[in-house]
Amino acid sequence: MASENETLASVDPFKLLQITLNPDGTLTRHINLGKTPANPEESSDNPIAVLSKDITINPSNKTWVRIFLPIPKPSTKLPVFLYFHGGGFIISSPDDTTFHEFCSNLATELHVIIVSASYRLGPEHRLPAAYDDAMEALYWIKTSNEIWLENYADLSNVFVMGISAGGNVAYQLGLRAAEQADNLSPLKIKGLILHHPFIGGVERTESELRSDAPLFRPCVSDLMWELSLPIGVDRDHEYCNPTVGSSNSSAFEKIKRLGWRVFVAGCHGDQLIDRQIELVKIMEKAYIQVVSRFVGGSHGLELLDHSKAMELFVALKDFVLSSI
Repeated sequence: MASENETLASVDPFKLLQITLNPDGTLTRHINLGKTPANPEESSDNPIAVLSKDITINPSNKTWVRIFLPIPKPSTKLPVFLYFHGGGFIISSPDDTTFHEFCSNLATELHVIIVSASYRLGPEHRLPAAYDDAMEALYWIKTSNEIWLENYADLSNVFVMGISAGGNVAYQLGLRAAEQADNLSPLKIKGLILHHPFIGGVERTESELRSDAPLFRPCVSDLMWELSLPIGVDRDHEYCNPTVGSSNSSAFEKIKRLGWRVFVAGCHGDQLIDRQIELVKIMEKAYIQVVSRFVGGSHGLELLDHSKAMELFVALKDFVLSSI
């Protein structure tokens, strides 16, 4: 196996991510991930299982949500998933075809409403901007008079979910929301779903050292953190490394007292697996109810493999039903 220095010499993370860092500190994003427009109306010409529509949250920050409503429209109110996309905090959006299709399938299989929220990206808007946007999206759900949410959303059964960087956002939002739970009523969070959460640290783990994934190598994640963390900090900052310090102890205590459950999903071929397992252990040590699901495969597996996504949805359905 090549050494890390040899790997770094042979791999250009900027080329892999199809991005260019400009002199003014902004990014030019060349990558074309494909976009899917929202579909808010039923049509006999184009039968679909889920309706979707886009709503602006904060015009100044250009943040918005895409809401997914399974059809036929439900006769009873449904649990709500606040969902955050991946992309290493520097690329992607809720209307990327991959995330649109995943959320559509999730809404259908679990029979839930999905509110897929955008957030500002680095390096133009470094962390904690994404966490601030996530909290704004949560409060927007609480106070919104949006007709689909008013008619079909059960705000007493809310789950916060994200994949990769979105999993990190879901985790950090959970810490914040636990501290503000009294202010969120009547919205009640029942659980956090951390799907391949993007976390890190300065010292390499064994899974990072043995990683040979063609697209998501340590040098790629290093660049993502370099472009998204606050300037002047390293990967042992609390936004990246949840094992450092004791700043989470108060929030963990509140999560335990609130009875929130946490679902952590990962893949053994993911460079992040060791860190994800350690995160599970930390939460279990704090007596938080954690369900972990680690399977074979690589980072983002269920976004690309429909059959694997269906297996995940079965596990998530059990998690949701046992949490409400």
